[in-house]
Amino acid sequence: MDDRTFLDDAIRRVPDFPKPGILFYDITSVLSRPDVFRFCIDKMHQLYDGEAIDAVVAIEARGFLFAAPFAAENRLPLLPIRKAGKLPGPTVGRSFELEYGRDTIEIHAGDVRRGWNVLLVDDLLATGGTARAAVDLIDEAGGSVRAVFAVIGLPFLGYREALKGADVRTLIEYESESVVR
Repeated sequence: MDDRTFLDDAIRRVPDFPKPGILFYDITSVLSRPDVFRFCIDKMHQLYDGEAIDAVVAIEARGFLFAAPFAAENRLPLLPIRKAGKLPGPTVGRSFELEYGRDTIEIHAGDVRRGWNVLLVDDLLATGGTARAAVDLIDEAGGSVRAVFAVIGLPFLGYREALKGADVRTLIEYESESVVR
């Protein structure tokens, strides 16, 4: 079995979630299989081996799950980006548009050091709005996003355009919201 099939078989698809017409690609089924979860972390190591990365920034909440073991195993700082009001200390934030409204993400002020090369991690890239806001937030804090990583990519929803110029890597991509395998 090739790598794509191995990972694809582990990703649960949930039709009409969180609302009718949406096909949700659920990574909790990846997490429940230690062999597949380990596969994802090992692939991250292969993708970023030898890269000049000073810190790993994880997007709430599922990005934490992949970023944490990678950061720990590489002895790198792990910096969380969370929704507004969730971090206890002084923060810097960035607001952005969603298809259904507006949201704001924040990171602790001073967490990203000037000149740091950062690996930005999330579980899935769809429209790229949250990741774009995170890249901009890291830039404003003085860091530089070396690469953006996600387990799943949905390029038909436009994340490549939103993250134009960024080194984006995914482990698997889906070209439509179809339950047909």
